[in-house]
Amino acid sequence: MSDLNKGLEKQCAKAGMRMTEQRKIIAQVIENTIDHPDVEELYRRAVKIDKKISLSTVYRTLNLFEEAGLVTKHDFKDGRARFELIPEQHHDHLIDIKSGKVIEFRNEEIEAIQEVIANRLGYKLVDHRLELYGVRLKDKEKK
Repeated sequence: MSDLNKGLEKQCAKAGMRMTEQRKIIAQVIENTIDHPDVEELYRRAVKIDKKISLSTVYRTLNLFEEAGLVTKHDFKDGRARFELIPEQHHDHLIDIKSGKVIEFRNEEIEAIQEVIANRLGYKLVDHRLELYGVRLKDKEKK
């Protein structure tokens, strides 16, 4: 395992979490994802590395990682909880409701408008989550 893949493992140890071999594998699988997999997909990926990992172990480990603030759970309205590492930089999501594809984006104008709205309503914005749902425009599909 490279140093890059030890980031989540180190964060878990720092959080006081006991890192079993199976937890290390699950951490490695999460760190190597570029998508937003659900528990079953993470399980399929982990079991390719260690056939003894159970689905319940993946569920328990993800819950531990989430409670420790190391991963975040998303509900993209498809009936499956999806997971990703807590990003270094905030981003939002656009979900293609036909294909299920999740596109990460960051837009400074949207970020600024959210701050203005919270301020006008008498609040300091401390967190937010923006999920846009759409279908691909016909003329964009051909390009």
